[in-house]
Amino acid sequence: MRRLIIEKAAVKHNLSVIKERAAGAVIYGVLTGDGGGAGTVPMARLLRAEGIGRFAVYDAKDAEKLRQAGFEDEEILMLRSTTDREELERLVDLNVVCTISSVDTGLALNALAENRATVACAHIQVDTGMGFGGFLVSEPEKILLAYRSLPNVALEGIYTQLHGMRPNDPEAAHQLDQFHQVLDTVHKAGYETGTVHAAGSFALLHNDSARLDAVRVGSAILGRCRRTRDDRLKTVGYGQAPLAEVRWLPKGHCLGADRPIVLKKPARIGVLPVGYQNGLGVERPRETSFWAFWRRWRRSRSRVVRVNDQKARVIGPIGAAETLIDLTNMKCSAGDLVTFDIDPLFARGFVPEYR
Repeated sequence: MRRLIIEKAAVKHNLSVIKERAAGAVIYGVLTGDGGGAGTVPMARLLRAEGIGRFAVYDAKDAEKLRQAGFEDEEILMLRSTTDREELERLVDLNVVCTISSVDTGLALNALAENRATVACAHIQVDTGMGFGGFLVSEPEKILLAYRSLPNVALEGIYTQLHGMRPNDPEAAHQLDQFHQVLDTVHKAGYETGTVHAAGSFALLHNDSARLDAVRVGSAILGRCRRTRDDRLKTVGYGQAPLAEVRWLPKGHCLGADRPIVLKKPARIGVLPVGYQNGLGVERPRETSFWAFWRRWRRSRSRVVRVNDQKARVIGPIGAAETLIDLTNMKCSAGDLVTFDIDPLFARGFVPEYR
């Protein structure tokens, strides 16, 4: 059986780093992508046990999972706007804080709340340059219209998303300046902005000025955001699977389907029943420079796994559903457990287990 192991102690360590960096700002645990691949509900339970009481999702199904799992009083923020009436009804039924990113999305939510004789809660989203959604900073009158014209919507917060390519990114600083201009406009018009947030995981770790009232952390919880050497996070999540087969192959034998290699001498080869379709070797997109590609290529050439606590080198390219391991100088047999790094976000076909 393939297992995805989530180490609770490592998650708790990362949360201590996150809380220190947040310096009192409210922390939203971002559970998009099934909790970063670690499971929406079990991750939320671990976060709640560590004092996190606000969560952010990207799908109404995730909000429903949390409510059904007993998260009745915790705030759940939907990080995506919608005008779909059925989805809006579901969000209001679940008491989810919605996102308003345009006049149309605001009017749709207000109309639904008015028909129900209730008040829906929402945050305003501002687009400062990411392009994924939100009011444009060049159209402040539309933002003010949301504050003036939605009597059945309680605007409890306002947020934006920042670029996070590298520390001290000048583009992120420009975005933050634009966001503050929007906040000033709202305040000068006599409205309260509520909870103000801009920082995701990377900005929290590398940009103190982006902290504001709240921060949204997802990948930092698993230590799998864009990393720097001094961020003090621990990488969370690894895979385990038994060896499917072990056998000797002769000199000159070909290995692999994609860019096959030829053995230069006899080798004892193990078959790990995990491949790129399961997420092995799949990485989050980061830098796209030549040197970044070169570093990833070098890592792929030296990829290792552990068999009975012994290091074993992956030989040849990772296959779709299987990976070959060089076991020539090792004591092991079929059925022995193999441990390997895998990003939970891309892991497929694994049984998650919290330890």
